[in-house]
Amino acid sequence: MITHSSHFIAGAWVPPETDETIEVTDASQGVVMATVPAGTAGDVERAVHAARQAFPSWSALDAAQRVAYLKLAAQELGRRQNEIAAMVSRETGMPYATSNVVQVGLPLMTLSATSEVALDYTFEERLYNSLVIKKPVGVVASITPWNYPLHQIVAKIAPALAAGCTVVAKPSEVAPLSAFVLAEVFEAIGLPPGVFNLVCGDGPTVGEALVAHPDIDMVTFTGSTAAGKRIGAVAAQTVKRVSLELGGKSPLVVLDDADPVAAVTAAIGGCCLNSGQTCIALTRLIVPAARKAEYEAIAKAAAEQIVVGDPFEPASVIGPLSCAAQQERVRGYISSGIDEGATLLAGGVNPPDGLEHGYYVRPTVFTDTTPDMRIVKEEIFGPVLVIQTYETEDEAVALANGTVYGLNAGVYSASVERAVTFARRLESGQVQINDGAFNIQAPFGGVKQSGNGRELGRAGFEDFLETVSLQLP
Repeated sequence: MITHSSHFIAGAWVPPETDETIEVTDASQGVVMATVPAGTAGDVERAVHAARQAFPSWSALDAAQRVAYLKLAAQELGRRQNEIAAMVSRETGMPYATSNVVQVGLPLMTLSATSEVALDYTFEERLYNSLVIKKPVGVVASITPWNYPLHQIVAKIAPALAAGCTVVAKPSEVAPLSAFVLAEVFEAIGLPPGVFNLVCGDGPTVGEALVAHPDIDMVTFTGSTAAGKRIGAVAAQTVKRVSLELGGKSPLVVLDDADPVAAVTAAIGGCCLNSGQTCIALTRLIVPAARKAEYEAIAKAAAEQIVVGDPFEPASVIGPLSCAAQQERVRGYISSGIDEGATLLAGGVNPPDGLEHGYYVRPTVFTDTTPDMRIVKEEIFGPVLVIQTYETEDEAVALANGTVYGLNAGVYSASVERAVTFARRLESGQVQINDGAFNIQAPFGGVKQSGNGRELGRAGFEDFLETVSLQLP
């Protein structure tokens, strides 16, 4: 049992205003594994004040001095990698071997990549009679989800801190434990007090107080589109800068010259990563109508071969969903697909045999779908793949672009040039071409109702900078 009884404010562990706590559940067992404080608006007030007080001196440091702290943090996190990976596996359900690489490895890469960007960045340039300078935005509220808890925090706070901003972080109450480890790391390396502050709590209480606070200059948020809309509305009252990374319903379009096995393997893998609890999950497989039966057979076989099990069993490919509410949500969508007339190829509502305890869902594949079905147009956030078919490439484009989302997409073709040509027509913040790997230095973010702003790389760093023009004589 892990117990955290304080928030991290102004470089110290500060008792919360109340004794109320939030329970954190082990996803594979369905039992409480930790408790954390339930923050209040008063806790937020103290944290924002600390961040505001720390901003002048932190922003006055040069980039190399700020980056030095990021490098020290990466070293300390690396020393605790196995501990963090196991903790996140219990919180989210991701198998431990994958968690070690993704849930901890990716944040370490982000710290390193952000350091490179900040050290190479030109903060001032002469433009005719103007000196154009880049200054840190100010105090940043970082509000993050539970599916990749440490990565999502680091992807926001690393560029914010490197740019000279100070931060108040609110992790998801479903998976907050790695955020406390990060605070411990910052304490251990001697990060100046108030530069990073951590207040745990729920969205309606802590999240709303942060977004509405007049001394918060920017909000960076990852989560649902519904929550993002609320944040945008509240932040508009004080005209804050807002960066939103929201939902997705990502298509994988298979062109008629592609290898079906490679394409379906990518679709199943992209759909089921982290039990489908991934915003960029490729959950719609769009294939040539003439080869529908072939793709259905491959998808059914691939889904049924995935081993679902305890995150700490080496054979497990995917683990449970993060919590009971998430399990019920995904089961509800599977039931909806059946009720709406889609054909169930694999999986279903019932959990895998022998896994009645914990929040498990079988990898599920639907076919004979229509664009108006909920399972086709709404984000499920579970291991559920839907198959759609097209007659022409124009129809494939229309299907791919036919949701309110635009976070991620994929295109498979025997010709990379042909795939790129097709990809240019898609309404998406990023597109994976064949087996193109995720790039930590490339801009990441969505279009349409998948959000605005960008994370990672140079573009993500610049989101935390304000542009000022000095007009010289």
